[in-house]
Amino acid sequence: MSLAILLSCLVFLQSTESCKTHCQGVNKDRVQVTGRTQDCEVPCVENSCCFQACASGLEGNIGFLCRNKEWRKSTDTCRTLNVLTIFEDASKIIPNIFAAVPSKIGKHATITDVLMQRCPKDLSCILKGIQKSPQIPGNIEVIVELLHNISRVLSEDVDEVKIQSYSIIANHILDSRSIPHWTFVPERSSSSILLQSMISFVKNFLLHEHSLDISEEFIHILGINISKDSGQESLSFSMKVNDTENEITGLVLLPQEELQKLPLPSQAISIAFPTLGAILEASFFENVTVNGLILSVILPKELQRISLVFEKITKFRDGRTQCVGWHPTENKWDEEACEMALDGMDQTLCSCQSNKRFTSFSILMSPHVPESPVLLYIMYIGLGISIGSLILCLIIEAMVWRQVTKTEISYLRHICIVNIAATLLMADMGFIVSSLFSNLVQHHNGCVVVTFFIHFFYLSVFFWMFVMALLILYGIVIVFHTIPKSVVMTSAFSIGYGCPLIIAVITVAATEPSQGYVRPMTCWLNWDNTKALLAFVVPALAIVVMNLITIGMVIVKTQRPSIGSPIAQEMATIVRISKNVAILTPLLGLTWGFGIAIVIEKNSLAFHIIFSLLNAFQGFFILVFGTFLDQKIRDALKVRMSSVKWLSRLSEHFSSESAHHPTKGSH
Repeated sequence: MSLAILLSCLVFLQSTESCKTHCQGVNKDRVQVTGRTQDCEVPCVENSCCFQACASGLEGNIGFLCRNKEWRKSTDTCRTLNVLTIFEDASKIIPNIFAAVPSKIGKHATITDVLMQRCPKDLSCILKGIQKSPQIPGNIEVIVELLHNISRVLSEDVDEVKIQSYSIIANHILDSRSIPHWTFVPERSSSSILLQSMISFVKNFLLHEHSLDISEEFIHILGINISKDSGQESLSFSMKVNDTENEITGLVLLPQEELQKLPLPSQAISIAFPTLGAILEASFFENVTVNGLILSVILPKELQRISLVFEKITKFRDGRTQCVGWHPTENKWDEEACEMALDGMDQTLCSCQSNKRFTSFSILMSPHVPESPVLLYIMYIGLGISIGSLILCLIIEAMVWRQVTKTEISYLRHICIVNIAATLLMADMGFIVSSLFSNLVQHHNGCVVVTFFIHFFYLSVFFWMFVMALLILYGIVIVFHTIPKSVVMTSAFSIGYGCPLIIAVITVAATEPSQGYVRPMTCWLNWDNTKALLAFVVPALAIVVMNLITIGMVIVKTQRPSIGSPIAQEMATIVRISKNVAILTPLLGLTWGFGIAIVIEKNSLAFHIIFSLLNAFQGFFILVFGTFLDQKIRDALKVRMSSVKWLSRLSEHFSSESAHHPTKGSH
């Protein structure tokens, strides 16, 4: 009877403590909680709490928080695990529990103390009780605190048997079926505590001659011996995720140059978790998605840099993957722990620093890039139209070249248009080639080559646009000076191709040695690690600004006629400049200015769609504004088409004459 009263008091103390701290724990959206406790049966006051008893046979309570005038479940401490249910043959050991530890009646300390008395060598006396228990929030909290206590108490003589039992206990609450219940565990840092407890416990294990390999469904531990004489070592994992038969892999690589720093033979241990990422997300309400295994490492302090390969759970081409490390004190993923090395559709290679602060790593699926099928449709349809338009533009230019290049300024202008169309066509073709690389880890060198040419040709587009602006100034503003045609042509090609080549070569030479030239996931200039993208953005935007200034100068010139210029000539100049400005606006890439909006407002789908529309159809714009709206080209096309029709009719006439007047040899 006295034992029952004592256990009842213990349950009462637990419930009282929970009620006092409940409202603080449920504040997951960081709104101010009033601390006022109400009856759950009455209308609620915003941000107040209420509690209900658990179902029959369960200890603890369920907490609710008032949001938008509705009671919403926030915490749950309902549990079945206690000293009566967690141990095998509990009826035989209960009478001796409190006699042995009368001063340690606490929330879960009693379980730990009894465990240390009964089975400290293998922890086997609690395995069946835990494995049979439901994975509900209260039980999760009990097991997390128990594992934390075990990692503190059993800091010595940790062997493979203890690690096996410890893994079985942790595996029970890492089960994918438990993920939704972690949301309602009052102690939000429980998942982080579990991770750090696991690392702390395994850290005390000493490998001997044999390697370590302990595998459960939701946790896998590997350990190997290492020395400075070893070549590159690795620890490889393959585990199921998402309750399917599909497995994803993870690989810890210990570079040879790091191993050479070891003064003495040592050991390397790694732990893989397939579900802990989702559990951390559920616990801390992070607006990120872990997209691979979590790989924890226990290494000698001399090893400061490691490489990790993560297979992606969700495989996608668009978006930005982040390599991250878990910050245990701030309870968040930290990008400073890792750098992206390579990324493909299926796998990501990360280079991470291993130290006391960062021991667990993974990859995140970044929310910054909006994922929409609309963007893909716009990109591919627009790209097809752009390539077709550019080819048609070059064909038309070839057909009317002699008719439209009779004057020097016309000749130079069409040289610019042809080179703009040709370089943009090559850049678009390079983009198609880059989309063929599905695994950038395996095709890194090919991706670098393709990116170099895409960078070079896109820069050439802008620099030829700049050359065209300079030629407009040459033809309109500098009307009293002439420059030899050979000098102008040499200058134009030097600017149009020489400047882009210099920038592209310097960029690849400066960033590729550290593998920071291309983006981890696509064949384009890197941004996250080396900011190589600036080698395109800065020249492009600078040219856009200079071309805007050019347009302003042209407008001013048309409003203020040159002294001595005849009226007819001035009117012709005004008409010509009006057409040039209409052509210049899209040709000079002013639409690329929307790229600034994307940099500032990364999450705006509208900005991404506008930018994709304007840029995907650049080839079409060149065809319309640079070719079809040019009166001289239209007139030349009409003459060419008329000549073709006249030749066709003449051919038909001779054919008919031959039919009506046969040769003498036919009589």
